[in-house]
Amino acid sequence: MAGRGAGPDFVESLARGLDVLACFDVDHRTMSLTEVAAAAGLARPTARRLLLTLEELGFVRTTGGAFQLTPKVLTLGMAYVGSLGLWDIAKPHLEGLVARTGESSSMAQLDGSDIVYVARVSVPKLIALRVDIGTRFPAAQTSQGKVLLSALSPDALVEVLAQPSRAGLPPYIGRTADQLRDELTEIRARGWALADEELAPGVRSVAAPVRDGTGTVRAAMNVTVHAAETSVDTLLHDHLPLLLRSAGDVSAEWALWQSRPHVESDQRNETSA
Repeated sequence: MAGRGAGPDFVESLARGLDVLACFDVDHRTMSLTEVAAAAGLARPTARRLLLTLEELGFVRTTGGAFQLTPKVLTLGMAYVGSLGLWDIAKPHLEGLVARTGESSSMAQLDGSDIVYVARVSVPKLIALRVDIGTRFPAAQTSQGKVLLSALSPDALVEVLAQPSRAGLPPYIGRTADQLRDELTEIRARGWALADEELAPGVRSVAAPVRDGTGTVRAAMNVTVHAAETSVDTLLHDHLPLLLRSAGDVSAEWALWQSRPHVESDQRNETSA
């Protein structure tokens, strides 16, 4: 996977280390040295050095001769989320939405042709797919993904959809490319998206966009229900208005947060002044 950098400042060893971390997923929680080397496209000695370095840094642990990630890797993703200020703003709104609907709510952002969950407040219900922070799903099969895809320009949409999904799920075959484009046009006009058992049987959700201070769609919030318990009519008539209000509140507060003066105080200068 490494070796694709062309710039004079590209650091190949850093890219290879990130490739090693990316090899681990829900289906490969524990991997041998040989498996990591094969998955990352690296020679065994190189993969070994990288794994041992990551272990010394605390991102990887060794168990019975096999390697697995540690919770410390979450700090990499949470640093990104925290830098946006989005999680701190969204958390109380997600919690309030869950309290009013009795259903789980999440926030996701686009990464290639997938969505990646950056925030989630769940309720203990039996849903076909497990979702955690960092979980990725094919964008075109999810309500949040369709909201995010609908905000792209035509050229950007083609480029994004051409990228292979890294979610490890079989592609959805119930819709043609033209039908998807037509649906995204409709979603862009009405401001929300529905995914009715497209991701997995029994999973039904509706999503709305979250915008930054410039009005650009940067994330999507959803409400997820079990199809056997909640009809599409209930999802759209009871839960969607609450979701739209919550997503709008998050967007407004995020815009205010982004517009605040960014003043950094230098304690050393203050002390010496």
